[in-house]
Amino acid sequence: MQKILVVEDDFDIQELLQNFLQEAGYEVILAGGGVEAAAVFPTAHFDLVLLDVMLPKIDGFAVCELIRKQSQVPIIMLTALSGEEEQIRGLDLQIDDYITKPFSMPILIRRIAAVLRRSGGPRENERKTISYQNLLLDCDNYTAAVDGTVYELTQREFEILKELLTNQGRILTRQNFLDRLWRYDFYGDERVVDTHIKNLRKKLGIDFIQTIRGVGYRIDKESEK
Repeated sequence: MQKILVVEDDFDIQELLQNFLQEAGYEVILAGGGVEAAAVFPTAHFDLVLLDVMLPKIDGFAVCELIRKQSQVPIIMLTALSGEEEQIRGLDLQIDDYITKPFSMPILIRRIAAVLRRSGGPRENERKTISYQNLLLDCDNYTAAVDGTVYELTQREFEILKELLTNQGRILTRQNFLDRLWRYDFYGDERVVDTHIKNLRKKLGIDFIQTIRGVGYRIDKESEK
């Protein structure tokens, strides 16, 4: 049974989430604030964190930073803050989805399932590693090694980089990424792709992801060796 950490200080919403998630077949652990979440997270293996932003003492952004220092577990932010600035901040902290209140519980359940499905790892018949120049992408562990140094990637970063590497020489538009990776569960600005590309470049220190102005992104096809 997959385990979800729900970080929410509103008791009514907390109870609602717990009931629906348990009915959907998930094990649920509750944390009523940021301090409690920071203490609970290291004590168990969680498959996903459902994280409110407006929390007492330690807000959700700070909790996210703490979690990301120790894990690449999928994180969905669930918040009343609907502004673009807050969403970009969350994406910069490498969250996997951002859902604003009020929300539809059936849709939330499906988006949780979609994130968990994508984080389940590659199928048996998929390539286990993909190499390009000084980069080695590990499809089993969702990591990338550059000149031997291993970096953990978020699920989205991994998927975008893999999509570019398996389509070398082709220009992929933002809509291509949304259609292939987000599919039906995307309800935001397509510029979310730009944020993940920026994070990849910064994290890995790579310069071979080309921006094709007004169109999308491309990695040149590597010459045969």
